[in-house]
Amino acid sequence: MTAQILLQASAQGSATSFYVMMGLMILIFYFFMIRPQQKKAKDQKKFIDEIQKGDYVVTIGGVHGRVAELEGDTVVLEVEKGGRIRFNKSAISMENTRAARKN
Repeated sequence: MTAQILLQASAQGSATSFYVMMGLMILIFYFFMIRPQQKKAKDQKKFIDEIQKGDYVVTIGGVHGRVAELEGDTVVLEVEKGGRIRFNKSAISMENTRAARKN
C-alpha cells in the first residue's frame, strides 16, 4: 500500500517537472528565436518607410543605386547614368544597404 502511494506521488512530480521544462523551453525558444526575428522585421519596415529620394540603397538581389522616385510601394532606382529600374520597396535590403554604406 505504501509503495503504491509513493509511486503515485513520484508520477505526479514527474508530470509537474515535465510541464515546467516544457514551459522553460517555450520561453527560451521565444526569447532566442521569435523575438529577435520580430525585432528585425520591425527594423526592416522602419527602414523601408524612411527611404527618401537621393538615398543610396542595395536591393536583396544586389542591385546598387540611388532612389530617383518614390511612388507608393515602388521605388525607381537610378543605377547608372540615366539607367532606371523600378522595384518594390520590399526588395530593398536594410543589411546590404548598411554594409555598402560602410565601404
